[in-house]
Amino acid sequence: MTNHCCEAMNSHVDVRCHEHDDVYACPDTLIGFSTKFQEYGLIIHDGGTASVIIEFCPWCGRRLPESQRERWFDELERRRIDPWEDEVPAEFQDARWLDSSPRNHRTGSTPDRS
Repeated sequence: MTNHCCEAMNSHVDVRCHEHDDVYACPDTLIGFSTKFQEYGLIIHDGGTASVIIEFCPWCGRRLPESQRERWFDELERRRIDPWEDEVPAEFQDARWLDSSPRNHRTGSTPDRS
């Protein structure tokens, strides 16, 4: 389980509905969190899986972590994996890939090896 910026965000991201298996189908679920992209979004309840990415917590106002979506695609490209055509390795389905990537989490830069 990920600890988010505040208790309110924790409770909204970790909603468990007894009627709906899919968070996008549950009208009580407002916030989605993608572990692999480290993204937060307001869920659009229109029958699909769309959300609007947010950069600040609606409850405490803290800046949320920078999305890693572009970095995820860059890392797959570096490994010559096409996410639309190839099988994506299991470690890229959640946040594990962030620990194996050679880039620094906070700055997005490659660590200095000198």
